[in-house]
Order: sequence, then structure tokens, then C-alpha cells
Amino acid sequence: MSYSRNLLTTFFGVFALIAASSSTATEFEITPYLGKMYASDLTNTVTNQDISVDSATHFGLGFAWQDTPNGQGQILLNYVSHDFVVDEDSNSQSIDTLYAHFNGIAQFRQQHYVTTVSVGFGLARFSSDGGNEVAPSFSAAIGTRYEISNVASIVTELRGYASLMKDGDTLFCNSEVCAPQYNDTLWVDTSISVGFAYKF
Repeated sequence: MSYSRNLLTTFFGVFALIAASSSTATEFEITPYLGKMYASDLTNTVTNQDISVDSATHFGLGFAWQDTPNGQGQILLNYVSHDFVVDEDSNSQSIDTLYAHFNGIAQFRQQHYVTTVSVGFGLARFSSDGGNEVAPSFSAAIGTRYEISNVASIVTELRGYASLMKDGDTLFCNSEVCAPQYNDTLWVDTSISVGFAYKF
């Protein structure tokens, strides 16, 4: 079984346990997300210049439950694939990232308009030509919700992810050539998202 399947299975299992054991959760919510994600830069080990990692479309799916009148718990899955080019003579390379996070969401209501603040933690799985790595990951977000009915809302969100890398350099190697290098311990992704939330 692949790492990504193990990751998904674990978080779906956690979500099922929370949903089954939470006596205060009175309603559940599913939210598909779509947006742009911006990543950390790399360094060319030959020229010592920055390698730009492109902004990419990301896809997310959130499963939430209303824990208090002004608070939610949430399991958030988010996937993105970033491309980068080492130099003009090189082919494009990619790094795929899957985030699986547990979030707490505070809601500040003003009639049909809600401001949200979220803090989360979980895992990030990085996959590239150089191999795979699973790292602990943290996130924080601020967002808005506009309730168009009792069960449906339009959601916007600005979220930052920070993942603790332990072996980041080898992820960016291609055919045993490691021209790009990642020098920091934190891999940072920033996303801008829009979604549609449905309660059931």
C-alpha cells in the first residue's frame, strides 16, 4: 500500500472516530476547494541562484462538524503539483504535495456573513523524481463564508502551510543529479482558495 493511501486511510479513520464519538456535533459539512498555491523557492547548487517554483492550481476537500455554535472541527485534504526548471537546458521537474490536516475553526458571525480563523496540524507527503517524504505540517488560515441558504455557503480562504523537512535536498534530484537544493528546514506553501460548503 502506498504512503499516500496510508495517509488518506489514517485521516479518514480519525474523522470517522471523531464523528462517531462526538455527542455535541449536530451537523456535518463537506467543502470542495479550488485555488492557487505558491511555494518556497529552491537554490541552484552550481550557480547559487534561486530557482523559482511555479504557482499551481490546488484541489482541496474539507470534512467539518459543528462542535459549538461558533466553532468547527475539520479534516482538510489538499493536493498540489508544483513545477520548476533548473536552467534553460533542463526539462521541467515537479514536486507533488498532499496535505492532510486536522483544523479547529473559529467563526465570527454577522448575520449571513461569517469570518473564520483556523489553525491546523497534520502531515504533508512530498513526492518527486528524487523520492518521497512524509513530514509533520502546520497551517493557519483566515477566511470568509457567505451563507446563501441554511445549508449552503460560498467559502473563501487564505491559508499558509509550514512543513518540517528532514531530507529536502534529495527530493529535488533527477537521475542522481542534484542541481537544485532546498536550504531551509521549513517548506512553505501559501494558498488562496474558493469553495462551496454544504451541510447535511
